[in-house]
Amino acid sequence: MSQTAVALINSTAIRHNFLLLKQRAKGCRVMPVLKANAYGHGMVQVAQLLPEADAFAVARVGEGIKLRSAGISQRVVVLGGCIDQVELVQALEHRLDLVIHHESQLVLLAEYVGGCKMTVWVKVDSGMGRLGVSPSALSGVLSVLNESPVVAAIECVMTHLACADQATNEMTLRQLDCFNKALEAANSTGFAKYKGGVSVANSAGMLQWPQTLHSSKKMKYTGSNWVRPGISLYGVSPMEGRSPAEFGLIPAMTFRTRLIAVKRLKAGETVGYGAGWLARKDSIIGIAAVGYGDGYPRGIAASTAVFVRGQRAPLVGAVSMDMVAIDLSDAPDAGIGDIVELWGENLPVHEIAAAADTIAYELLTQLSGRPLRELV
Repeated sequence: MSQTAVALINSTAIRHNFLLLKQRAKGCRVMPVLKANAYGHGMVQVAQLLPEADAFAVARVGEGIKLRSAGISQRVVVLGGCIDQVELVQALEHRLDLVIHHESQLVLLAEYVGGCKMTVWVKVDSGMGRLGVSPSALSGVLSVLNESPVVAAIECVMTHLACADQATNEMTLRQLDCFNKALEAANSTGFAKYKGGVSVANSAGMLQWPQTLHSSKKMKYTGSNWVRPGISLYGVSPMEGRSPAEFGLIPAMTFRTRLIAVKRLKAGETVGYGAGWLARKDSIIGIAAVGYGDGYPRGIAASTAVFVRGQRAPLVGAVSMDMVAIDLSDAPDAGIGDIVELWGENLPVHEIAAAADTIAYELLTQLSGRPLRELV
């Protein structure tokens, strides 16, 4: 019996979420986002579960190479593009699509002297303020790419929504308006290599903003619409104040470990570094094999619940590198080897994230390499 923490990945949940999102974005091409090891769920394993995906999105060239090395044959799009000739050559060698988001990347393409070609995507900064060429520069960038011998095709123009998780925030509509005006200006020029596609909808866009899914006055396009489900694919709601169940999503990860010791403390005894918890009465304390070395947050709030023997039980003392302590006074039958759920089927990950003053994205992606990932 292993005492290693385990992240159980529910393959049925991932398949369910993918098909649900695909139906919601009917008519769109679906590009699941697998960056950060598929949000902690295992990049290669998740890709293998989704043969119907039209493409996969990653953040970095190295992630794309990992997918290719595992035999993933679908189109792989590197959202962060490349920063030097080494990465450009690697992307070409591994048949990766690159997102062009900065004029310096045009220089890299111009300096390339090999004979390979690639498909590129162009990102416009419509208000996020991170990556993306300015809307006014789009036509010029498309013109350079259209003439580049390295570029076989320009698949689409894309942008990223900053506030789509807030249902009443009009920033999303302003971004769509900005993006649409940039598209109209570019389309009026005409570029043979540009296929007329767009990519706007992330998880929140797919679930809350139907304007991102179809061509209309808000967003006119002539090619494919590529949607990019990220956190929703893994069964987490991207919308503030709304649960996964409201959208029909099923959480895909259950993070759990086991009790490795159970002991009785007398009133007045303490637990953990800094003697941070004082037993106010005789208590039963369980020690579970998980800690910040596994990615469980060290600064999580006192008394945060775990799930053991069919009920919630509070943490006590500080989270250590390899262990947490649990007050088992209300679960006196718990014993060594019993399963302790940190989040998952019985403890929503967004609840645990709130206790750690963070978001579910961070909890899922900060799991270290030590916990096993088991596909079930």
